[in-house]
Amino acid sequence: MRFLLTSGALAALQISLATFAFHAAQAEDSKDSKSVRIELTEADKTALAKLRELGAMTLQVAQNDNRVEVAYHLSDGKIGNDHVAPLKGLKCIYSLNLRGTEVDDKGVAHLADTTGLVKLHLEKTKVTDAALKHLTKLENLEYLNVYGTEVTNAGLDTIVPMKNLKKIYIWQTKVDIDGVAKLKAARPDLQIIPDLVADKKRAEEEAIRKAEEEKRMAEEAKKKAEEEAKKKAEEAAKKKAEEEKKKAEEAAKKAEAEKKAADAKAAEDKPAAEAKPADAAKDGDADKKPEADKPKEDAK
Repeated sequence: MRFLLTSGALAALQISLATFAFHAAQAEDSKDSKSVRIELTEADKTALAKLRELGAMTLQVAQNDNRVEVAYHLSDGKIGNDHVAPLKGLKCIYSLNLRGTEVDDKGVAHLADTTGLVKLHLEKTKVTDAALKHLTKLENLEYLNVYGTEVTNAGLDTIVPMKNLKKIYIWQTKVDIDGVAKLKAARPDLQIIPDLVADKKRAEEEAIRKAEEEKRMAEEAKKKAEEEAKKKAEEAAKKKAEEEKKKAEEAAKKAEAEKKAADAKAAEDKPAAEAKPADAAKDGDADKKPEADKPKEDAK
């Protein structure tokens, strides 16, 4: 079975889910948080009803904290300056989420006297530095998000006196590293996200680490190459020595074989050489016989 949701029913479902998520997230916090009770006037109740009529979601902060969170970022249609006008002068507003709305500097002007405001989301709105000037009276403001806006370094100068401000988001704004450095110097207690100064330092440290790592790897590669070259040279020298030894052994064997052949040939030639003196001795005896007989003739 398939269920079809109208746009109104879908919006109601989104609000219900957001309400459930909000209360689930706040349940644990409310256990340890101090009780905060604000007396809501009829004017306050009327203003809150008007906000809901304009599409805002309003929620009590916690069971023991009756301050109100107002959110327009899940509302249908365009949300502009008129939608935040009922907030003017309300002291019971704890947080306001205007993310992605059409609210600009004139709309933020309505918040100048909303002095109970602790958290303010202005990301992806049309605000500029002028909007921040309207916030200087918000002495309780701790969280400010101007991500994706036209806020510049000059806007950061505006928030320096806001002593209770603890965190500001400036991602994808016109703020540069010089503006962040100046704000950090004036407000070292303020958390700036992203912290361009710290990011630059980390990037430089990472570049140094990477360079050192590359240098170490290059030295290791060089050492390994030298060791491999040395090993190859030793193996080549060993191989050459073995080849020379083999050649020497083969030469020695060849010389020995040649010597044996020469000796064998000499041995074959020796009997013939010895036979010649024997014949000569025989011839000598024959010559001596007539001389042996000669005295006999003389004796006769």
